[in-house]
Amino acid sequence: MNFELTEEQIAVRDAAREFAKAELLPGVIDRDTEAKFPAEQVKQMGELGFLGMMVDPKYNGGGMDTVSYVLAMEEISKIDASASVCMSVNNSLVCWGLEKYGTEEQKEKYLKPLAAGEKIGAFCLSEPEAGSDATSQRTTAERSGDHYILNGTKNWITNGNTASIYLVIAQTDPSKGHKGISAFIVERDSEGFVVGKKEDKLGIRGSDTHSLMFNDTKVPAANRIGEEGFGFTFAMETLNGGRLGIAAQALGIASGAYELALAYSKERKAFGKPISQHQAIQFKLADMATEIEAARLLCLKAAWMKDQGMDYSQASAMAKLYASKVAMEVTVEAVQVHGGYGYVKEYHVERLMRDAKITQIYEGTSEIQKIVISRSLLR
Repeated sequence: MNFELTEEQIAVRDAAREFAKAELLPGVIDRDTEAKFPAEQVKQMGELGFLGMMVDPKYNGGGMDTVSYVLAMEEISKIDASASVCMSVNNSLVCWGLEKYGTEEQKEKYLKPLAAGEKIGAFCLSEPEAGSDATSQRTTAERSGDHYILNGTKNWITNGNTASIYLVIAQTDPSKGHKGISAFIVERDSEGFVVGKKEDKLGIRGSDTHSLMFNDTKVPAANRIGEEGFGFTFAMETLNGGRLGIAAQALGIASGAYELALAYSKERKAFGKPISQHQAIQFKLADMATEIEAARLLCLKAAWMKDQGMDYSQASAMAKLYASKVAMEVTVEAVQVHGGYGYVKEYHVERLMRDAKITQIYEGTSEIQKIVISRSLLR
């Protein structure tokens, strides 16, 4: 059992850390306040290879392992979770799904620009009445010659207005339930495709979250991923990697808040000495560090299992469940360590606390993760 990172993994982690501090940290508070998407920074992330990390180099990807991806996600998320969720969706949900299940033509046309960061992708599963219950798809795709006609609404879509390529899950045969669900690649300029309102959110405010409408949207049959009826399996398989990306994001939010609290505790004085010398604060820091390390090990184990070609669905669900819980607990404690200063924007921890909450909700709620874990245990 080897816990050492390779030289390449360390280099990826350090590059992500340096980029986050140099390019994401300046202006991160303003972007949060203004709910502004970090467009220039995401473009730079694409140029540095952070948007197609695990894709085969023949499709313009980095050819890296999942452990490297988790390490990079943690570092980006320490500074700006709005940037890291864009990175997570493009890597885990869009690029992975296309590389794993797309045709060669689909990979050439869509995966290559996505992996290179030239275009951004979005994954469209959630609907107004189909969140955790992903089987209840109301969006329909009706075959018409060599095309499908899509109708319906998707919501809570990350990269909703920024993306050029959308992976859309829709019902092609309602009589078959979840076995009648299919997956499609939809281009941004498709007729009848409309980007709806931008959500005004508690956290990850810089993330581009929109509802999407499909009004008789014509999609070539060649843009279907897999056979008809494969969509639900495609979505569930893809979400295995997606929840690992969000687990790494939650880990990064927690570790970022902890590092801020640790540094502040050494500077802030109370009763004649730094608050880090008071046992009440020391115990908080000890608990935070221990919980973060446990979450990190869960994330890295799941990533390692994925790299070994093992079934990592239970491991990724455990990592997301636990890391998101730790993110909430650690960020709340980081605010407490900062006292009144933790409640104002300039010290960052209040933003991290707001960002943490969504990690318990998207890519499968904590309750859904428990269902995934328990089913795996009992089968």
